[in-house]
Amino acid sequence: MSEATTTPPGIDLEKVGAFLDKPGLQAELISGGRSNLTYRIWNDEGEWVLRRPPLGHVLPTAHDMAREYRVLSALRDTPVPVPKTVVLCEDNEVNGAPFYVMEMVHGLIVRGEPPKGYADAPGDRSGMAEALIDVLVAIHAVDYKAVGLDGFGRPEGYLERQVGRWAKQWEGNKTRELPEIEELHRLLRERLPSQSDSTIVHGDYRLDNTMLAPDDPGRILAVLDWEMSTLGDPLADLGLLMVYWRDADDRSGRPGLGGVNGFPSRKEVVARCSAKSGRSVDDLGFHTALGYYKLAIITEGIHARFLKGQTVGEGFGGIGAGVPMLVNAGLNALTSPN
Repeated sequence: MSEATTTPPGIDLEKVGAFLDKPGLQAELISGGRSNLTYRIWNDEGEWVLRRPPLGHVLPTAHDMAREYRVLSALRDTPVPVPKTVVLCEDNEVNGAPFYVMEMVHGLIVRGEPPKGYADAPGDRSGMAEALIDVLVAIHAVDYKAVGLDGFGRPEGYLERQVGRWAKQWEGNKTRELPEIEELHRLLRERLPSQSDSTIVHGDYRLDNTMLAPDDPGRILAVLDWEMSTLGDPLADLGLLMVYWRDADDRSGRPGLGGVNGFPSRKEVVARCSAKSGRSVDDLGFHTALGYYKLAIITEGIHARFLKGQTVGEGFGGIGAGVPMLVNAGLNALTSPN
C-alpha cells in the first residue's frame, strides 16, 4: 500500500493525532466506502483504521458513530469476528464530526470476481459463501442482552418502522420524482409480514463488507461497516444479501455473486441459512424487496452528495442511474420471491 503524500479530505491529522496521543500521523482514504468514510492512519508506532461520517448531506439518525462503536465493542468476545475498537470521539472540535478508531485487520475484501490467484477452485468459492452464511447465522445467534445491547434498538415493530423510516429518508435524499418508488413503498406497507425473530441485525451484510483470510477464502477475519446495525428481524439481513446475490440466469446486469464459477445459487444460500438457523424463510420475498428499497434510497443519497460535490474518491458519476433499476427489482421481488 502506498504511503500518502497529501492529507485526504475529512481528517485533521494534527488534532486527531493529539487526541490519540499519536504524533506524526499520516492518513489515506481506504477505497470502497460510499457512505461513512474510512481511513488508514499510521505513524512509527503502528497503524489503525478511522471511521467518520461522510462530508455534508448527513440525514438525521444516519451515520451514527457511537452506535457503530458500541456494537463492535459488544461483539468483541463473541463468535462474530470484528475488529477491536480503540476509542470513540464525539467532540466535533477534534475532526469536525464524531469518529472512532479500531485496529487494522490485514485481510482481503472481495468485490465481485475474486482476484486472480485467490479462491480459483470451485471448492474455495463455495467455502467462501458457506463462511459468509455461517457468520451471518452467528450474528443472529448472539444474545444481545448478554453482551450489553439491550436497548440498542426496538425489535418490536421493526419492519413497520423500517418501511416508514426509509420513506422519510427518500424524501430527504431524492433529487427527482420517481413514481415507481412510491408504488414500492405502498406495497411494502400493505404486505408487512409477522416478524420472524428479534436479533442483532447488521443492516448491510454482504461479501464485500467482510474481510477474508489471505490464506483461506473460507475464513472471515472481520465483519465490517456496522453503521446500519440495530435490533430487529434477522430475515432483513438475508433479504438484503439476496439483493447482492445473483444467479447464473440473471440478466439484470447488476453486479453480484451466485450460481456461477463455484458460487452457490440463491436457493442454495437461502437453504443453508434456514438449515443453520432453524428459521423459516417463507417471507423472504418481502425482505428482499425491502432490501432493494433501502439500497435504492441509499444510492440516491450518494447521488445527491455527488451532485453537491460532497463525495470523496472516484466512481460516483453514474450512480444515480442505478436507482430506478433497484426499485424495479424490488417490485419484482414481491411477485417472484427468492
